[in-house]
Amino acid sequence: MGASVTGWGKRSILSAAVTVVCAVTVLGAPGTAFAAPKPTPNTSPSPSTTPTPPPGKDLEKVREQLDKLYHDAAVATDAYNAAEEKAKQQSAEIVALAKKIDEGQQTLTKLKDQAGAAARAQYRTGGIPPTAQFLLSDDPGQVLDGAGLLLQGQRATKSLISELTSTQKQLQAYAADAADQWKKLDADRKDKAAAQKKVQQQIDAAKKLESKLQKKEQQQLDQLEQQAALKAQTDWLDTGILKKIHGKASAQGEKAIAFATEQLGKPYVWGAEGPQSYDCSGLTSQAWAAAGHPIPRTSQEQWKQLQHVGIQDMRPGDLIIYFDDASHVALYIGDGAIIQAPRPGRTVTIAGAGSMPILGVVRPDA
Repeated sequence: MGASVTGWGKRSILSAAVTVVCAVTVLGAPGTAFAAPKPTPNTSPSPSTTPTPPPGKDLEKVREQLDKLYHDAAVATDAYNAAEEKAKQQSAEIVALAKKIDEGQQTLTKLKDQAGAAARAQYRTGGIPPTAQFLLSDDPGQVLDGAGLLLQGQRATKSLISELTSTQKQLQAYAADAADQWKKLDADRKDKAAAQKKVQQQIDAAKKLESKLQKKEQQQLDQLEQQAALKAQTDWLDTGILKKIHGKASAQGEKAIAFATEQLGKPYVWGAEGPQSYDCSGLTSQAWAAAGHPIPRTSQEQWKQLQHVGIQDMRPGDLIIYFDDASHVALYIGDGAIIQAPRPGRTVTIAGAGSMPILGVVRPDA
């Protein structure tokens, strides 16, 4: 897929329905990190229609409050996802350690059986020193041969004891490591529970605030969001940035975009990574996993671990990280557009790449 074509509607990967949405609404996508674009009606208002009064200052405050609540929910979601990933890794480590402990126990049992057999063999010989056996024997040559075997047996016994000691130490180390991993797992579970509680608190507060709005006020609030997004996107485009962006998608980048495109319309659910719903980093991480190139799960880790590229150097398939705390991420698809999972109550959608404050750009397949 090319990095830039004239008009998003010419991108072969997008369906006809998406083309219409892009052409009409992308620049008017809501102005938060979470809003979804809405198609412009095809019919014009009749001359007698009363224009909608401009939103008041109180609604602007509501919009700002909602932006903050959903932003805080996004930050908490990232913390939840990070704790979830750590818990998965530690659980896997504990399982691996348990397997090592089980194998070590089996080895230890086998070694103890060998030691027991050696002890029984020594008991059967009466424990007589080799010199005495030589003097008392009717066949000294046989005793000498036996002495050689005894020396080999002593060496084998020494090796056996050494292996027993080493295995016991390994088991102790595995047990200590497992205990440490359990402590970390418990801590991360607590962190995850705390983050989950905070996410829900922010979303509940946002829903409560929105529930106080009348239908007309909600429509005006939507207009405010669209106006804020339009202004941000227009300001970004007015810098002439698109004239500097000429990169073309890599083969993996095209696959990531194709995957994300197939998810359009699916609901945002915090902590979700498909296949029925996504949060912002769940969508980008799964898109790149589908492209055969796994990346970190959270937007903050994507920002920390992936290679940074300049905005003018970005290409379709790159990830745009938003806000100073890297709390939101979207997939750049070219021509100044992104695919994103916005916020609770919205769906995976196409929006303007500049409709939110850009922190930077990262490239998964650098």
